Amino acid sequence: MANSKSKIVPDALTQGFQYLKFKIPWTTGVLLLSAAIILIPLLVVLLTSFVPPGTVPEVVPKNGWSLANYHDAWQRGKFLLAFANSSLVALVVTAFQIVTSALAGYALARLKFWGRQILLLIVIATLVIPFQMLVIPVFLVLKWGGTINTYWALILPTAVNGFGIFLLRQYFQTIPLELEEAAAIDGANRLQILWRIMLPLSRPALVTLFLFTFIGEWNDLFKPLVFTTRPELRTVQLALAEFQEQFTNNWPLMMAAVTIATVPILLLFLVGQRQLIQGIATTGIKN
Repeated sequence: MANSKSKIVPDALTQGFQYLKFKIPWTTGVLLLSAAIILIPLLVVLLTSFVPPGTVPEVVPKNGWSLANYHDAWQRGKFLLAFANSSLVALVVTAFQIVTSALAGYALARLKFWGRQILLLIVIATLVIPFQMLVIPVFLVLKWGGTINTYWALILPTAVNGFGIFLLRQYFQTIPLELEEAAAIDGANRLQILWRIMLPLSRPALVTLFLFTFIGEWNDLFKPLVFTTRPELRTVQLALAEFQEQFTNNWPLMMAAVTIATVPILLLFLVGQRQLIQGIATTGIKN
């Protein structure tokens, strides 16, 4: 019996070394290929944006590099106003979603009441309904409320989101219930437990929700296109849409505009990527 156990350990080690030797290079190659497929188009966009105006667009400019497209794109797109509007809308929508998702997610995760599972199923069901299907009733509600052509028309339709509720509900379930019981013994009520215990421990999930919501609002073209017509409410995506002409396109100028619009989101993702990965990896794991 001892000899058989002693043979199992070397066999397991041998299989492990074989896995490290053959599997990891193969998976690394797949990851590198996937990264190349994603990054090469971005590299083409960046290189094309440096093509001097009036020359034939090329991936590698033969007539030198120029920053003139960035200057022209910034002036033509009025990106300062667009950045301010997109940032305002994205931040306010994100704040609304974090507050509503935290309250609803905590109630679905911890409170015991009749119909909780049915309500959870309804929240999940909203994730499969495209926003475009609701545009007519949403437009009528905004019109009756007198909010068309205002910032509220860009904020209210997505102030509550089923994804955020479900995400925080799943993350709250990973937090030990004993922490809440100890706080309740010390006299804390539900809101105090949520604010002082649950939310600080849910930072990865909150950062994940912040990034998903902010990036989604920053890249949203549908709401500004449908609910606003005033030039002073133009967002980044509306500014980019104006570079698309009917018959001809100035590709270097358009690529410069795309790069300008992408840089803030890229920096935001780089800052919060660690918390984003942690939030996605740990959501749904119960203690």
